[in-house]
Amino acid sequence: MRLSLSFIAALFTAAVSAVSTTGNRLLVVLEEDADKQIYSKFLGDLKSRGFDLSFESPKSESLSLFHLGERSYDHIIFFPTKMKGLGPNLTPNILVDFLNAKGNILVTLHSNVAAPTSLVSLLAELDIQLPADRTGLVVDHFNYAADNSSAKAHDVLLLPPPRPARSDVKDFFSTGAGEDDVLAFPRGVGATLGASALLNPVVRAPETAYSYNPKDQVGALTADDLFAAGTQLSLVSAFQARNSARLTLVGAAEMLQDTWFDAEVTASAGGKKKTINREFAKRLSGWTFQELGVLRTNWIEHRLDEPEDPRNNETNPKIYRIKNNVKYTISLSEYSWDSWTAFTVPDNDDIQLEFTMLSPYHRVPLSWDTTRSSDSAAAYTAYFRLPDQHGIFNFRLNYKRPFLSNIDEKNTVSVRHIAHNEWPRSFVISGAWPWIAGVAVTVAGWLAFCLVWMYSAPAKKGVKGEKKTQ
Repeated sequence: MRLSLSFIAALFTAAVSAVSTTGNRLLVVLEEDADKQIYSKFLGDLKSRGFDLSFESPKSESLSLFHLGERSYDHIIFFPTKMKGLGPNLTPNILVDFLNAKGNILVTLHSNVAAPTSLVSLLAELDIQLPADRTGLVVDHFNYAADNSSAKAHDVLLLPPPRPARSDVKDFFSTGAGEDDVLAFPRGVGATLGASALLNPVVRAPETAYSYNPKDQVGALTADDLFAAGTQLSLVSAFQARNSARLTLVGAAEMLQDTWFDAEVTASAGGKKKTINREFAKRLSGWTFQELGVLRTNWIEHRLDEPEDPRNNETNPKIYRIKNNVKYTISLSEYSWDSWTAFTVPDNDDIQLEFTMLSPYHRVPLSWDTTRSSDSAAAYTAYFRLPDQHGIFNFRLNYKRPFLSNIDEKNTVSVRHIAHNEWPRSFVISGAWPWIAGVAVTVAGWLAFCLVWMYSAPAKKGVKGEKKTQ
């Protein structure tokens, strides 16, 4: 009895502490144990949110991301290390397998430390390019901290609070900061992103910023010395795989240190500014570890929308008839920190339903169904008429948007042709009356002809002038 009670209590504790939708086992890869004190606030915030932190060295022989084919951890954080490689347990192939197993990764870099080859190869696989020498420094001579020890280098960028680039993109990284609040990006590395739809910049560099390698600089900078400049540089980047696994690249690991959490700095333009790094780090890690922006399908319902049909109340039938009117409804929820809420579509966006065979026959938007929605789930409904084509069709909802987990739902149904006893009778169709009248006239004429022919007397036999024979 005591064992069962302790087992139930352990399960209850795990359920309460698991704030992420994919689990709470978090691996922190640190080269030195002393680095825990540098990131104590950031790590403490993660622990207070319910994550179970495990610390390992990159060269640890006991480290394994998988056990018996299953993930040993749900999330990984890589802090900068002076090691060129991460050992046989953290190769690019293993990290890609971790992403394919729906694990999440947070990678941090530093301009003074070359990124490990395993992480460079992993990022290149995702179409994220770092400087050729795996190091680089982003500077800005117009937006920097003037009271920093390295203020002359202008390598501590002061950036405005992040905002979504488009109105149809969910805003997860805005911190509600005021006009005097800035995001500090100290001594960081910038990356360039490919054209993949899976990549999105979270924080772009200002137009006046550029990236170069200070070790290669001898005299004045030329265009050949620059890795990239302006908004080409992505300072914080986000990647979401097709299975909704997430990877985030933070170009400046120092922005997660205690020094820059809620600090006061003097801007180059004058005036004191307060950093929002702590709140930004919370939101960024929350998105990476799937505490934000996770969508869930609660239920799907499709049925006939024809009150006179006796099957109108049947839910999710397997077969329909051509030209039937149907109703499709889906219930969606969004996970926000520790609870499920109703998913609201961003502005200038909509959810579309496709009715497809090999290609879509219909593509219709779904509208909010207030009668079936609640605080924890939102229902979206579409009405349409099935095409005049029988075969095997799919109700397909494929919703993919930046910073939201993917929804891909498919329900297969059969569409049959109209049965012989379902066609309306000819006399019901007014357009058929001339044809029916024509048939009737033809039949009547034929009968009249037959009557005339049958009851007409035959001609009498005999010929005039016929001579009698003796």
